[in-house]
Amino acid sequence: MADAFSFKVLATDGKARRGVIDMPRGEIRTPAFMPVGTGGTVKTMYMDQVRNLGADIILGNTYHLMLRPGAERVARLGGLHEFARWQHPILTDSGGFQVMSLSKLRKLTEKGVTFRSHIDGAAYEMSPERSIEIQGLLDSDIQMQLDECTALPAKEKEIERAMELSLRWAERCKTAFGDQPGRAMFGIVQGGDVPSFRVRSAQALKAMDLKGYAVGGLAVGEPQAVMLDMLDITCAELPEDKPRYLMGVGTPDDILKSVARGIDMFDCVMPTRAGRHGLAYTRRGKVNLRNARHADDPRPLDEESDCPAARDYSRAYLHHLVRSQEALGAMLLTWNNLSYYQRLMQDIRAAIGAQAFDARAAEISEGWARGDIPAN
Repeated sequence: MADAFSFKVLATDGKARRGVIDMPRGEIRTPAFMPVGTGGTVKTMYMDQVRNLGADIILGNTYHLMLRPGAERVARLGGLHEFARWQHPILTDSGGFQVMSLSKLRKLTEKGVTFRSHIDGAAYEMSPERSIEIQGLLDSDIQMQLDECTALPAKEKEIERAMELSLRWAERCKTAFGDQPGRAMFGIVQGGDVPSFRVRSAQALKAMDLKGYAVGGLAVGEPQAVMLDMLDITCAELPEDKPRYLMGVGTPDDILKSVARGIDMFDCVMPTRAGRHGLAYTRRGKVNLRNARHADDPRPLDEESDCPAARDYSRAYLHHLVRSQEALGAMLLTWNNLSYYQRLMQDIRAAIGAQAFDARAAEISEGWARGDIPAN
């Protein structure tokens, strides 16, 4: 374990990169997928399970944790690592996205955002400085700047205003973060679907010499092709010796295509949310366990998987659990989904190291295209 935050690219294959982030709480092998632990828990999973699947880092959510149980309370109880029993790196988002998307009553100014909790209507203020303070109280290892994320499509003037405000907030977050050995603050590139705004945002953040850079404001309603175009433009402007994090993305296909453009880190609620709704991610694509075709099928989800949830339980049993709304159904399918995502990341890292990323990505995509096994 390192005393300071560092990032090293170990191998490249085209624009795809395999690397490692070193931090006091451990290594993060990249490309990395971070399971989302919104409120201090990866839903339906034990932390030991999450670790054993191969996760080096999880994500916590500033907005949800500040509302419940409260950042100061978490700090008094030893910080989020102790509170949740996860002694490895944690990245916290700034809370800005949830303020914009979940708070019905909010007011945005240069100072920050005032909003009412979606839980009980209580009033709160979130400034760049307060966001960094909360993330510090949570004992986060990688902290994100407060930004304004605009949903797409949006008018260019609105996209530009939000992008410029986010840059000013990045400067304030950098000042508030100060010098914290072993920890990092990442800036967030905004600019919607306007190439010139993305370039301006990336160049301005690069000039701040931050420890890492995220790409935000994508996968918020735009087609995948637009997201990939923005990644091509943005990654070309970001330094090669710093990690690049695509926020809130995504599907396995999104991940493959984004790695090919130079992205190192991902997070998304998709595998856990899908697991709670009867959907399984597999090497044959998505499988909907709600479908009646599985009711009498004794075969497992994937006989070749090393995850017990996929290998040892019949589709008929999983179908029964899902249709009966048994908690175990959500637990098993989330286990399967996070296992699949982590196995995908391991596969990607190995392929980059072997200079075979394009060929392996094509094989993986062909497996999805062939689809699930025929009904029994």
